[in-house]
Amino acid sequence: MKPKLRGLYAITDSQLLADGKLLPYVEAALKGGARLLQYRDKSADSARRLREAEALRELCIRYGAELIINDDAELAARLGVGLHLGQGDGSLAAARALLGRKAIIGATCHAQLELAATANREGASYLAFGRFFNSNTKPGAPAATADLLTQARAHFNLPLAAIGGIDLDNAGQLISAGADLLAVVHSLFSAPSAAEVERRARAFSVLFPSS
Repeated sequence: MKPKLRGLYAITDSQLLADGKLLPYVEAALKGGARLLQYRDKSADSARRLREAEALRELCIRYGAELIINDDAELAARLGVGLHLGQGDGSLAAARALLGRKAIIGATCHAQLELAATANREGASYLAFGRFFNSNTKPGAPAATADLLTQARAHFNLPLAAIGGIDLDNAGQLISAGADLLAVVHSLFSAPSAAEVERRARAFSVLFPSS
């Protein structure tokens, strides 16, 4: 049975989570209810990335969450976890063939339903749209509107993820418009302590209606 993709989608940031914060802050986010965790690290240190990803996988197993690797199909295959592909990060169809039918594979669709249609055809598990608001992580990404989520909900029978500048003040309108997943980086992990990360994660998690 496929996991239900709904709730807080925490995304790591190597600068925000430097100096030993990665594991305690991620564990706090998972304690607070994050359902998906994306490990995003663009560095070339493959040994460290493998070590960190293995530790994150153990945390996700402990808390019943899903680990997604950003843009590294080989690492995802090695660990038996999910994958997120941006535009230009390689073929989704090839990743699906490598990772198998059951793996979670997400696709960045920016603000374009055409990109979503392609990802849908190629076997995506969820469609990620954004940015919706001014974003620290992706300041140059194309802007999306809440209406785009409503249109996507009418076109596609896949979970929809929203990303880009999402905070506790604007998250509710995206859920109302059709977002199943809220992908959050800065508003979650820029916290001064792990306890505050957990508090923020809980606050995001309770925005989703229980069903």
